[in-house]
Order: sequence, then C-alpha cells, then structure tokens
Amino acid sequence: MSPEAIQRELVLYVQQRTGAQRAEPLAFSRLSGGAIQSNYALSVECLGGSRPGRLDLVVRSDSPSKVDASLTREQEFQVLRVARQAGVTVPEPLWLCTDTSVIGNVFCIMARVPGMAEGRKLVRAQLEDRQVKNITEQLGRELARLHTVCPPDARLDFLPVPAGSPALWRVQAYRDALDRIPEPHPVLEWSLNWLQDNAPESAGIVLCHCDFRTGNYMVDQGRVSGILDWEFAAWSDPYEDLGWLCAKSWRFGVNDKAVGGIGHKTDLFAAYGQASGRPVDGNAVLYWEAMGMTRWAIIALQQAQRHISGGQASLELALTGRLVPEIEFDLLEHIQHHGGSA
Repeated sequence: MSPEAIQRELVLYVQQRTGAQRAEPLAFSRLSGGAIQSNYALSVECLGGSRPGRLDLVVRSDSPSKVDASLTREQEFQVLRVARQAGVTVPEPLWLCTDTSVIGNVFCIMARVPGMAEGRKLVRAQLEDRQVKNITEQLGRELARLHTVCPPDARLDFLPVPAGSPALWRVQAYRDALDRIPEPHPVLEWSLNWLQDNAPESAGIVLCHCDFRTGNYMVDQGRVSGILDWEFAAWSDPYEDLGWLCAKSWRFGVNDKAVGGIGHKTDLFAAYGQASGRPVDGNAVLYWEAMGMTRWAIIALQQAQRHISGGQASLELALTGRLVPEIEFDLLEHIQHHGGSA
C-alpha cells in the first residue's frame, strides 16, 4: 500500500474506534529506527467520540521479515498492557488490529510520548549532572517495577518459562541461533562456552524487557517519558535487563558512563536495590553484559541474513552485520578484564 492509502485507512480506523463524528489527518510519517518493526507517527483531530481533540499516536506493525525471537504484535501489545499495570512508564496501549485487510499487516496503536530516544544524540545531549543522575535512577526504578511481574501469569501464557537456569537456557538458545548462521564464528562459540562454564546462580525468573537500553527509552526534559520496543520481552533472570543496559555496545562511544552512555552503575544499582528490596550483585551484571554482547552479535548476524536472503533488502540491516567484528573485540576484552570476577 502507498503511504497515502495507509494514512487514509488508519484515520478511518481511529475514527471507528473512538466513535468520532469526523477524524481529520494532521500529520503522518514513518519513524526512524524500527529495524524489526515498522513504526509510524500519526496525528489526528477527532470531532466528538471518546477521545475528542488532537491525538498523537504511534502505529506499530511488522516489517517484511522478522527475527525469530521477536514477539507478534498481539503478544507485544499484551506485554505492554501488563507492564503499564505494573507501574512501568510505557506509552498507553490503545488498540490492536488483527484484521490484515486494513493496512496489510497486524498493527497496534499507542499514545505517542514526548522526548528523544536516539541513542547517539541522547548520550551527547547537554544534560545537567542532576538530570543524568535522575535518569539513571529512574531507569533502575523502572526495571524494579517491571521485575515484580513473575510467572505463572495467565496474561502472559504465550511466553515460555525457562526450565532451570535462565542463563543456561539463553546459552542454548544462542547456540541454536548461531548454528543457523551459514558461516563459522569462533569468537562467539568460545564466548558461549565461557558463559556456560561461568553461569551464576539464578536470581529468579521475572518479566524482562530484554532490550532495555539507551535508544529504547524516551527522555523529555531530563526524565524518562516512556520505555519503548517490547518485542523481545521474555521470562528471564532480572540481571539480563541490568546487564543489557550496561553492555558496552549500548554506550554509543561514551564508555566512561557504563549505564548506556548516560550514567553510572552506582546510581543505577542503588535505585534498583532500593525499589526492589534486593541489593545488586555487580559481578552478576558483568556476566550478563558478556551474555548481552554475545546475543547482540548473533542478532547482528541475523539482521544481515535478512538482507542477504532477499527477505528484506536494507542497507541498515546489511551494515548491522558489519558490526560483528567490533562486538566480538569488545566481548573478548570484557571477558579478559572481568571474566575472573564475573
């Protein structure tokens, strides 16, 4: 469908869902990012109905090809609702449309939150020290709220629960994913062996975002205004989220600030520990940082395969595959420096 046709159908859908007498499009554009999903910004002026006035929305639908671990839009929409009910700062999930005749794909619509999410710009923004500390502490509290959701939970019965150690569960899943990549990657094979041999005792199984990092949260006026992109959510060890947030891959070159290039671990750990009632084990975070870099390298390979296979011709996907040597170098350096303590 053309962008004009998509906009027309979406405006009509919003009018129907709100019961508005009339709905007029104000703006429509594709949002940057979204290598796994297609995201659109839509603004509509509604006359009457349940939501009169201007509505600023985000429409989220599938890209032409997908990563195996990505949730469906129906599943992601439900996770978003559960997270919001747990007190996590997420965009309000409004409507889910499973009728593919509307725009050609299943899609969900959520309220658009203000702020900036682009990682490279965010880590170089002129934030005051007070704002940096506040953002870092808020990230810790957001994760602590999310991690109050535990299995069994009938609302999330589509998420598989790890059998035994979540760390070893992840190692096996990544081995299987790497085996499906045509060419060999000995550094990643070695890191998976290391992760298996050094798996820490589980800290429990909770609902994890599994992509909680700089670039996936919005910041507005020195505070986190929304946690985005829930397509990888899963039951896992709470340290998976903490390690992913602190992994070097998501510092965007600002390596003296281990928390996503934004802040410091001391502030993150203190806020998370206070909100959760559980002190943070820094060594466990280091282990899950290594897990995160291994996972990111495999995802980068999968993204490149989406392009190479012809499933989705994309320069962005092709360039993502070119990141693998850098990730492997950072991974080897991390294990060398921290492997003994992790």
